[in-house]
Formats: sequence, structure tokens, C-alpha cells
Amino acid sequence: MLTEMAGSIVLAELKGVIESRAGMGWRENPKRSGEMSEAAFLLKASSMGFRVSKPWGDSERYDFVVDSGGRLWRVQLKSTGVVHARGYEVQSIYGVYGRGKTGYTAEDIDVLAVHVRPLDVWYLLPVEVVALAKNLRFYPDIECKCARWEGYREAWDLLRGQ
Repeated sequence: MLTEMAGSIVLAELKGVIESRAGMGWRENPKRSGEMSEAAFLLKASSMGFRVSKPWGDSERYDFVVDSGGRLWRVQLKSTGVVHARGYEVQSIYGVYGRGKTGYTAEDIDVLAVHVRPLDVWYLLPVEVVALAKNLRFYPDIECKCARWEGYREAWDLLRGQ
């Protein structure tokens, strides 16, 4: 359903179709899958009552600014869809021209949001807990003694300061 409001268009629903490409030697485009997770974050956070802004371009170390009503949060989004060693893995690092890769600090971001795309599961981690970890592995669909990030699964209240 498409509704027009004072020069804007509002989509009541957003639907998509994914074709199975198993066995075709097909590899998902990481840029496109990241863009899909960005769209999913925008939809999820907005539907939970947060005001979400996207910085112009891609030069900032964060992907979104989330306004909780009490403060602004710089959110870096990472997405994953591939199982590695029984878990879904992301790296909490970014590249600096001429200096290689480095980890996020409180000077860069406030929250690292991780989207496990195949299960549509979200983890929201304060930068303090990931600042020293370069590789983060998530186990949303299996029991695992080393699932140290499970306390941050769907932790949207973090953005409310709770």
C-alpha cells in the first residue's frame, strides 16, 4: 500500500523475494547485504519509537545516529550471514587509510549493532564491552558455553539508557 502525504511517500509494507542460489557457486555481495541490514535497522529502530538519522556519505565511523529522546547514540552496524565455527562472526574493526585496521573505541561509536541476517536477530553492545575484542562470534540458534554476547541479544533498551 502506498500513501502520499504532503510531498512524501509512505510505504505501509516493505516486501522482498529471495531466490535460492544454492549449488550455483553464488556468493552474496557483502556491500548489498550490509545495505539490507541497514534498511532492516532503520525499520526496526523506527518501529520501536526511536528517531533514526543516517549521516551523509560513508566517511563517519558510525552508520546511524539514534535519538532516544534522552540522548543521541552513534551506532555502528555490522551484519553477518555465514556460520563460522558454529557461530555467526563479525569483526569490530574498521580501516584507517595508511594505518590498516583498528578497533572501535568510545571516541568512535557508542553502540555496536550486529544483525544476524538469516535469523533476523539483533545484538546491541555498548562499545566498552567490544573495545578490546576484534572478532565477535554469536550463537543465536544453538546452546553454547562460550556465548558471551547473549545478554545483549535484542538489547534495544540500551538505547533508552536502561
